Formats: sequence, C-alpha cells, structure tokens
Amino acid sequence: MTPVRGRSAYIDLAMSKRSPTPAREPARGDGHEPARTRALRAARQAVRVLAVELGTPAGPGTPLFAGVQSRWLRRLPYLVAFVFTVSLLPSGVNVLHNDYGMSGGLAGALATAQSVPLLLAVTRPLQAWWVIFAADVVGAVALIGAHGVAGRTWPWPPMVIVGYLVLMLALSLRERRRTLIAVWLTTGAAGILAETIAPDRSQSTWVLMFVLSGVMLLMGAALRERGDAQRKLQEQETISEAERARRTLLEERTRIARELHDVVAHHMSVITVQADSAPYRISGIPPEAQEEFGSIAATARESLAEMRRLLGVLRSEETERQGSPEKAPQPGIGQLPKLVEATVRAGVPVELVLPDELVEPEPAVDLSAYRIVQEALANVVRHAPGAPTRVSVTTTGDGARLTVLIVNSRPPVPPVPSAPLETSGTGHGLIGMRERVRLVDGTLDTGPLPDGGFRVAAQLPLSAPLSGAAPLSAKDSDSA
Repeated sequence: MTPVRGRSAYIDLAMSKRSPTPAREPARGDGHEPARTRALRAARQAVRVLAVELGTPAGPGTPLFAGVQSRWLRRLPYLVAFVFTVSLLPSGVNVLHNDYGMSGGLAGALATAQSVPLLLAVTRPLQAWWVIFAADVVGAVALIGAHGVAGRTWPWPPMVIVGYLVLMLALSLRERRRTLIAVWLTTGAAGILAETIAPDRSQSTWVLMFVLSGVMLLMGAALRERGDAQRKLQEQETISEAERARRTLLEERTRIARELHDVVAHHMSVITVQADSAPYRISGIPPEAQEEFGSIAATARESLAEMRRLLGVLRSEETERQGSPEKAPQPGIGQLPKLVEATVRAGVPVELVLPDELVEPEPAVDLSAYRIVQEALANVVRHAPGAPTRVSVTTTGDGARLTVLIVNSRPPVPPVPSAPLETSGTGHGLIGMRERVRLVDGTLDTGPLPDGGFRVAAQLPLSAPLSGAAPLSAKDSDSA
C-alpha cells in the first residue's frame, strides 16, 4: 500500500505543476470583488467631495446684495432675516413645549439654534446651515421620546421647514452649484435615515422638506445666475463704451493729422520754391551758398514726399474706397458765412458776427476755428433743432488771441424737423473741439446755460505754438 500511495502523490504533484486550473478556481468566486471595490471607492470619493463642498464657503463674509446701489435693497436681507427670526423663535418654543411635550429648557435651546442662525445667513449662509441642520437633526432625535409626537409631523415640524426654506434661499444666492447639490443630498439622506427610526403614528415630512428645499435652491440659483449674467453684460458694455470713446479720440486725432498735412505741405512747398529760386532772384551768391540752397531744396522735397506717404497711411478707408483723395483746400474763418448759410437752410436761425478787420491767423488756428464752429452748429442741429444761435469771432484787446463763441438758446417745442448740417462733419462733437484747441495750445469752455441753451467758447492764439501741445492724459481722455 505504501508504494501505491507514494506514486499517487507523485502523480498529483505533477498534474498540479502542469495545469493552472487550481490557481484559476479562486478567481471564479472573486469575480464581483473588483466591482464592489470600485463602488466603495466611488462612494468614498463622493463622500469626500460632499465634505469638501460643505466645508468650503464660496467667498468671504460679504452681505447678500452688497453690490446693489440702492441702500434699501442692501438692508433687505437683514430685515428679512430679523423678521423670520423673531417669528420662528417664540413659535418654535411654543410648538415644541406645548404640542410635542418637550421640556421648556430643551425646547428653548432647540428653537434658538434653529432660528437665530438665520441672522448669520446674511453674511455666511453655509456656516449658518451647519448650525441649523445640526439643530434640526438633534431636534428630530429628541422628539422620538416626546409623548406628543403621535399624530404630529416628524422629523421636521412646520416651523423647522419654514426656517430651513429661508436658509435655502440665502444659501442659493451665495454658494456654488456643487455646494447646493451637496446640501440638498445631505438633507435627503438625513430624511431617509430618519424614516428608518420614525416613531409610530407620526406624519413623515422628510419628502416635503426634500422637495421644497430643492425648489428653493433651484429658484435662488436661477436668480443668482441671472444677476451674474446681467452684471457681466454691464461690465462688457462699460468696456465697450470705453473702447468706443478711445477709438473716437484716435479717429479724431487722425483726421486732424490729415487736415494739417495741407498746412505743412504748403510751408514745405514755399521753402522748396524759395530755395530753388534764390540763385536767380539774388545776385552775387557764392557757389557755396548756391550749393547750400540746393541742399535745402532737396531736403524740403524729400520731407514733402515723406508727408505725402504719411498722408497715405492716415487716409481713411472710406476715402480709399471712393478713390478720390482729399485735395480740396482746408477751410478757415473766411468760409464761415457759407457754413452759416447751410445751417440756416437746415432750419436753425444763426447770427454770425465777424470783425471788420481780422489779422490772418496761422493756418492751423484758422482751420481749428472753422472746425469748432462747424461741430458746434452740427450739435445744435442734432440736439436743439430750431434754437436761435449766435456765432461770434473776435480778437482780444492785445490782438494775440482769437475768441470763438457759439451760444444757442432753448429749442422751440415741438422741435423743428431739420436735415443734417454737413455730411463731411466729424461727428465727434466736444472730443474734436478739445483736440483742436489742444493742438494750438488754446482753451475751451463748454457747458449748459440757465435758460436751457448751450455755450461753446474757445480761446485760440493767432500764432500757433512752435512746440507740439502736451499729449492727452488718461484723465482728460476719460472726461472727453
């Protein structure tokens, strides 16, 4: 028997080494182990996420409606929280003590913990939720042993539901969506657990609490997201308005640069002609001086060519599309009568006052004075059609400065229909006036009049300054 037993053991050992079947048999019974592991891991991760969301407020303790401009709306959350607190506190004590038969001290402590934190919810709703939720759970457990719970609502009495819904509204106006979901799921989980230990003959309210709290969270979140969208839209509109103002300023400066090209080109042409003709007009000029005049003329011609290239860069796209470059002479004070005549045809009675003898100003000053009057009259046509207007151009007593004054009175009612003043206007109003006055180192004074009219007064030097005007600061740009 012994040899047979040894041989059988040897065969069994050999077969176990050849076949892996014994190693696979335990795996057949553990086929569901990875699924359970994954489920447990997912559950732990979900609980961890809920804990993080419930323990991390959305922001600092700023009051609700803190960004509202109205002072009464900023105080509204405090008023609502105070009203509900003073209403729920005595009613909670009365219901817990008289209806449910709870001791007075415990009823007072629970009612205080369930209602007073509503005042904290104005600034820190998530922290207030922790206090109120814990008090509600403790109160539900304490009511199990109360003799008056039979036939009454449990685990959440009516005053608990009301206070909790107010808290949900405050919470939804502040916290993130994931935090709101975590609060709602925690409320439902507490209700389901309470259902397993519900007292006999009690009326369950956990489903009502779960549904109403979800509705309040959804409504509050929708209101908050709508407010955030409106606030972002206003911010974008403010940014767009600032960009439009900046673009308008740059367009006006470009237009002024294009107009001043004619003035600079005229001076460069005069220099070229004088330098080229000097050897023929003046006798006895040495050869070195003739070469110097030739060099001056060549430099002036190169500068004029550069000015033309600069004009090509500054010329507007509209002018390029039309295919007709701006070659007309730039207007000046001498063209004001024609401008006034066009304004009168547009339905605005205008009186023009010009001095009998006016010293011819610098071309830049002459152009600036005309453009200021043009913009002022265009504004009268747009904003005060039919208003009597007076335009006067005078010089100061010392003859050093030019005063341009445009005053219009209140427009008639109803307004007189009118046509546009001039299609070539810049349409940039006070921005263009300020830029042109700054260009020649002048001053500008504008503002409404007591009788409902408007006044524009510009002081321009008859001779433009040699150095350029100071660049426009950010403050002046904003005021413009």
